[in-house]
Amino acid sequence: MPRTLKSIALTAVALLPLLGSAAPAMAQAIAPPPLQTEVIPGPPPGSPGAYWAWQPGFWRWNGHAYHWQPGHYVRAPRPAAVWEPGGWVVVHGRYVWHNGHWRR
Repeated sequence: MPRTLKSIALTAVALLPLLGSAAPAMAQAIAPPPLQTEVIPGPPPGSPGAYWAWQPGFWRWNGHAYHWQPGHYVRAPRPAAVWEPGGWVVVHGRYVWHNGHWRR
């Protein structure tokens, strides 16, 4: 494999975790606005054994502009799970969405 093609392939493999499931169309030259302040309500009433986690709001790009997606509660997959929120990261001078995920 030529050296340049190999370095491109290695760069792509390194960036895939940053991209999450975002398509290349999610890369933007325009920075997202600052995060909005949210008032976090109490968790929803749940059945015994239900664990809830707050997923904070974020700016979503719709192809033309950023739109605020408010935060909401989700049921955690296990008692000790912690939600790591997503965020916009700069990759080659463009903003790319990195999806949030659960960690133990």
